[in-house]
Amino acid sequence: MTNVDRNISCDKPREHCGVVGIAGHPEAATLAYLSLYSLQHRGQEGAGIVVNNEGILDGYRDIGLVADVFSEDVLNSLPGSMAIGHVRYSTHGTSVLKNVQPVWVDYARGSVALSHNGNLVNGSRLRAGLSAEGSIFQSTTDSEVIVHLIAKSHAPDFVGQVIDALNHLRGAYSMVIMNSDVMVAVRDPFGFRPLALGRIGDAHVVASESCAFDVIDAEFIREIEPGELIVIDKDGDIQSLFPLRQTRCAHCIFEYVYFARPDSFIFGENVANVRHRMGQELAREAPVEADLVMPVPDSANVAALGCAHESGIKYDMGLIRNHYVGRTFIEPEQNIRDFGARLKYNPVRGVLDGQRAVVVEDSIVRGTTMRKIIKMLRRAGVSEIHMRISSPPIRYPCFYGIDMPTREELVASTLSVEMLREFFLVESLHYLSLDGMVRATGLPKERFCLACFDGNYPVMDRECLEDEQTCLIH
Repeated sequence: MTNVDRNISCDKPREHCGVVGIAGHPEAATLAYLSLYSLQHRGQEGAGIVVNNEGILDGYRDIGLVADVFSEDVLNSLPGSMAIGHVRYSTHGTSVLKNVQPVWVDYARGSVALSHNGNLVNGSRLRAGLSAEGSIFQSTTDSEVIVHLIAKSHAPDFVGQVIDALNHLRGAYSMVIMNSDVMVAVRDPFGFRPLALGRIGDAHVVASESCAFDVIDAEFIREIEPGELIVIDKDGDIQSLFPLRQTRCAHCIFEYVYFARPDSFIFGENVANVRHRMGQELAREAPVEADLVMPVPDSANVAALGCAHESGIKYDMGLIRNHYVGRTFIEPEQNIRDFGARLKYNPVRGVLDGQRAVVVEDSIVRGTTMRKIIKMLRRAGVSEIHMRISSPPIRYPCFYGIDMPTREELVASTLSVEMLREFFLVESLHYLSLDGMVRATGLPKERFCLACFDGNYPVMDRECLEDEQTCLIH
């Protein structure tokens, strides 16, 4: 068996998870399940839902895609008017059930469940301190650290306990947390990861992206602000608090580049519009004579369309993507060149033969898959290949919830653009400039975290500075 991610997806950073919360609806579990379907792109290795049924928490979690984890019988076994859900992509160690969220435990003052998107840069240090005091951990996720901090708090009520826990955290977190009485949604003061608030009838919905609202016909109200804590009780009453000191915004710009679905609305902008403008910026920065503009599907589709519109060059699909490649596959004993890439992509020879192609991709991490794609295009008869990347070179690892290799593994950290052009064996190569990428968002540069491009980390902890691998990525 061969792992798909290490063979045909290693040029892509990976998002770690998506979260959802439903409060005040009789079919809360079913709505959470449908919302998780729309967030499946944020995590494909595990899924879970925990419900509040008249003050009693119950749930179900398992390894696999949302459709595989939840059957009709499972959903029928989860009655309740409040629910939180989670889809997960694991990055450290293997995919094991104990790491699937929501985290769900009983403690001295009742039960608590938590779904977390992000990463704590001080997670290892907090975990070591709690373990030294006698805390017992069941998983390897930093999310479990937060539950222990809630349980240790001496605050008189649950919201106070959550606030006490938050004051210990450094890093990225968009979370939904639930006990027997209320659901809490909170976003870190930097606003690294998105979190949206919606409404369906008299019920409230919280999700990582607004696209999760569309499938359940919920109305998008607004984004939860950086540092904001929303409390929703069983009667549907909602309260907004700002218990965390905000110093600056640091939205992850990679949500626009790659992670978020094009139909989502995050950080105040529609993702598809931003990606289209990124493609336009590419065409302005690096004009070239060519016969067609084509994306590496699917995440670069909109950027390629913007590049084609701006340049006046014909847009076409030169690669077809197989959407049904699973997590693992069995390789034939006979050696087939670039088998993994061939399994996921296939060139359209009738479109490509004899053409000068502008090939648009949103980002490159290690570069191995892109080299294989270039070889496939050459064999399909492309006469010239002009690579255009709708983001700057990734030169630094991420500590805020993105699975990204160490700096040594990032191909752009050690090679110049000209060296990369030679590495990929293409006629020309252009990465979108940092200013061009930010300009495409329509927002000020100061609003974003650009650390993976420029190395300027908004928040760090000594454990990250000492060793890039010590941050617990969940």
